[in-house]
Amino acid sequence: MNLIDRARREFIFLKRLLRLLQNIREVDSKSPVLVCDDLEASVDRHAARIALMFEGKTLTYSEMDVMANRVANWGLSRGLKPGDTVAVFLPNRMEYIPIWYGLSKIGVIAALINNALTGQGLAHCINISTASLSIVDPATLPAFAEIEASLTRRQEVFVLDLAQSDETDYHHSLTQALKGVSTVRPDRKIRQGMVAHDAALYIYTSGTTGLPKAAKITHARAQLYMKAFRGVSHMSEEDRLYNALPLYHSTGGLCGVGAALLNGGSMVIKRKFSASAFWPDVRSLNCTHIVYIGELCRYLVNAPVAANPDDETKHRLKVAFGNGMRPEVWTEFKSRFKVPVIIEFYGSTEGNVSLFNFDGQPGAIGRAPAYLRNAFNIRLVQFDVESETPVRGANGLCIECKPGEVGEAIGAIGTDARHFYTGYADKAASEKKVMRDVFKTGDAWFRSGDLMKMDKDGYIYFVDRIGDTFRFKGENVSTSEVSECCARAEGVDEAIVYGVPVPHYDGKAGMVSLITGEGFSIEAFAQHVNSHLPVYARPRFVRLLQNAETTGTFKYKKMDLVVAGFDPGKVSDPLYVMKTDDSGYKPMTAECLNLINSGQYRM
Repeated sequence: MNLIDRARREFIFLKRLLRLLQNIREVDSKSPVLVCDDLEASVDRHAARIALMFEGKTLTYSEMDVMANRVANWGLSRGLKPGDTVAVFLPNRMEYIPIWYGLSKIGVIAALINNALTGQGLAHCINISTASLSIVDPATLPAFAEIEASLTRRQEVFVLDLAQSDETDYHHSLTQALKGVSTVRPDRKIRQGMVAHDAALYIYTSGTTGLPKAAKITHARAQLYMKAFRGVSHMSEEDRLYNALPLYHSTGGLCGVGAALLNGGSMVIKRKFSASAFWPDVRSLNCTHIVYIGELCRYLVNAPVAANPDDETKHRLKVAFGNGMRPEVWTEFKSRFKVPVIIEFYGSTEGNVSLFNFDGQPGAIGRAPAYLRNAFNIRLVQFDVESETPVRGANGLCIECKPGEVGEAIGAIGTDARHFYTGYADKAASEKKVMRDVFKTGDAWFRSGDLMKMDKDGYIYFVDRIGDTFRFKGENVSTSEVSECCARAEGVDEAIVYGVPVPHYDGKAGMVSLITGEGFSIEAFAQHVNSHLPVYARPRFVRLLQNAETTGTFKYKKMDLVVAGFDPGKVSDPLYVMKTDDSGYKPMTAECLNLINSGQYRM
C-alpha cells in the first residue's frame, strides 16, 4: 500500500471512529435515561415519518409509539412492574419492536426467545427468564403449547391475531386485549429509580454447543449497540434499512434498529431471509442500507444470479454493516453486488469487547492501532490450545501476543458502560467468562472465547472459537481456516469443519461436512485440499450433508455433527475417509470403521 492510499485509509478510519465515539459518549450506566427514552426522543423528532415497513404495511414513528404505549398500559393493567420479565416468542413482524419498546416504558424486561426453538430448548429459555407471562402468535403457539405443561412457572399466555371466539381459559387474545387501552405515554415516574445499569432485555446465545444462555442486556448495553450504529451506519431521515435478520438477535434487533430508528430512517422488516427475494426487495423498496451476518452473505454469494440481473447491481445501496463476513466471501460480495461500503464489526451479546472495521480491510473484524491502544477495550493473550487456557508466565500473569501471534481476545472489566460485563441470567455461567490476575494481581477481564491475531497495522482477524481449534499430529488446526479453504473448492456451498476423536491417535482428526451444489466431485475436492492445505490440516473424513439443521441465525449445529462423527451406522449421508496414502477419499464403510477402531488404518 502506497503512502497516499495509507493516508486515505487512515483518514476514513479516524473519521468514522470519531463519529462512533461522539454517538456513544453520553451512554452512562448510572444515568436515569433508558433505551425507551432514546426511542421516545426519536419519535418526537420524526413523528410523521415512516419508521417500520412489513409486508406492504407501514407504521410512522408516532403510530409505533402509540402501539408501544398500548402495550405498556396493558402491562400495567396486568400488574406488571419494573423488574418483571415477559417472554416474547414471536417471529419477525410489525409488532415486535413496539412490544419490547412498550414493556421497557414500564421497566419490564423482555426475554426475546428464538422463534425457531421447540421442545427442551424452548422450555429452558422460558424457565431461565423467570417470566410468568408469554406473548406468542399463531406461528409460534403450537411449539409453545407442546412445552407449556413442563414450564416451572404457570404462564399467562397472550396470542397476537387470536380471534376473541378462539380464546380459552389459558390462551387470551392480545389483539383484543390491546383494544381500547390508553395510547398515552406512561408516566416516567413508573420507572423512577431505574438507571441504565438495570436490565432491559434478555437475548439468548445460539445454543450451537448446548442449551442457550440468557445474556442480560442492560439499558446501557442496548444504548451502546443502538447509538454506535446510529453513528457508524451514517443513516439519515431519507435512508431505508433492509433487515432480514431475526429481531430476537442483537445484530438485527438492536444494531439494525438503532441505525434506522435513532436516525429518523425507515426499517424494512422481513419475516424470513430469502436469498432469491433479497436483491429484488432491496431494489424495489429503495433500500440504502442492509444489515448482515456472515452466513447470510455466504448464502447470497452462493445463490444463482437473480432472475433479473439488474436487481443485484442497479440498486440504491450505500452501506452494508454487520458481523461475521469471512475473507473468502468479502471480495466477491462487494464486487458482484456492487456494495460501495462494508462496515464489519465484532462483539458478543454478553461481553465487553467490540471492534469495527471502518476502512474496509477485507476479512478484518476491526482495528486497534498501537497509537490508540487505550481507546479499545481489547487485548490478545497467548493461549494453549490443548489445555484450552491462557498461557501464564513465571510470574503467574498472562502474556500479551505479539503481532501475528494467535491468542484469546479479552476485555478489561470496569464500571463504566463500555467496560461493564453484564453476563448471563445464570451467575455461575457469568463467572466462567471472567479471568482474574491477568496483567496484575486483582484485575478482572472478560474472556471472549475467540482466538484472533493482529497484524502490525492493528488490523484484527478472527481465527477460531476456543474448542473449535484442535491438535492433530502435534499441530494446531484452525477449523475456521480449513473451512475457508474447503469452501473455495468447486461445487462447495458451505463447509463445516470440526475435530473428531480417533482411536489410537492423540488429539483429534479433522472432519468436514459439506453442502454441495453443481460441479462438485469428491475427487476434485481431494485434489483441492491436497493442493492448498498442509498434511496435518487436511480433513480425514468428509460427510456430504443432505439436510442440515441451523439456528435462527443460520449457524450449523456443529455439536450434533461431532456426536455423529464418522460412523456409517449413525450417519445416513454419504461418508468418505482419506485413503492411507493421502491420494484422495474413498467411501467410509463398516469394514473401514472396524480397521480404524482396531488401529489398523493409518491416518
